[in-house]
Amino acid sequence: MSEKIGYSRPVAIGSMLILGIWLVLAAFPFIWTVWGSFKVEADFFSRESFWNAITGPATQRQTGGSFTLDGYRGAWVEREFYLAAWNTVIVTVCVTTISLFFGTLGGYALSRSTRNYTFWILIAALVFRAMPHITLVSGYLLPFFEMNIWGHLPTAIIVLVAINQPFTLWMLHSFFKSIPKDLDESAMVDGCTRFQAFRLAIMPVMWPGVITTGLFSFLLAYNDFSVTALLLNQTNQTMVPKINSFLGTIQTEGSIMFAVAATVSATVPLFILVMFFQRQIVSGLTAGAVKG
Repeated sequence: MSEKIGYSRPVAIGSMLILGIWLVLAAFPFIWTVWGSFKVEADFFSRESFWNAITGPATQRQTGGSFTLDGYRGAWVEREFYLAAWNTVIVTVCVTTISLFFGTLGGYALSRSTRNYTFWILIAALVFRAMPHITLVSGYLLPFFEMNIWGHLPTAIIVLVAINQPFTLWMLHSFFKSIPKDLDESAMVDGCTRFQAFRLAIMPVMWPGVITTGLFSFLLAYNDFSVTALLLNQTNQTMVPKINSFLGTIQTEGSIMFAVAATVSATVPLFILVMFFQRQIVSGLTAGAVKG
């Protein structure tokens, strides 16, 4: 027993050391960006010394302090980044809600179907999901221009739902397959209709899977660049294309720091969201990986 304990202790210490190094390497870019967002461009992108980004001599000369909110003020107030943030909220909420609504109904129907075409529907969805987004967007451009609906938020929402729906269908289908058919059959024996069994017996068990799928759908719409950049005009831009527009105007003084501050502003909500739903995500992924 002592040999076993003596062997497991070095393994545990080594594992913790490797995990600690990995966490430092993974978190360093974000921590560095957060730190730099409170500096001026001359410090954060200094070619003289790496330590200028830490000590901030130019920031002290220009602002009178070691830290400044000029980057956030320029992004959110001067360049109206709050409009892009509001557009992102609209797009992500609509895409996630619509995708989950049709994904739960379609995933449940396919998981309980015994027809041969079920397999081919899933294969078609998988092929459609594997296609590059840019090839799908190019097919939408001409009809959107002809119908004069290019540049509006509903246009991007429609395309993002079309891109995301095969993923939600596949993922929710796997979650429904992990739930025994006896559960909804027992509910129907007790007098429930098929839809009542789905709503009252299956969905309460499915919430971890729905939350997990919803989070991935949210991230797809939140982080998308190709679809929103091609289908939305400057007035209706979401956050990621808006950040790219900051980077495209480097001749304007401070615009790079606007992009840095906007990047931090767009990333922090993702950390909060994942931390808040971490238990549901883990339980949902576990439920989908084990077939009951």
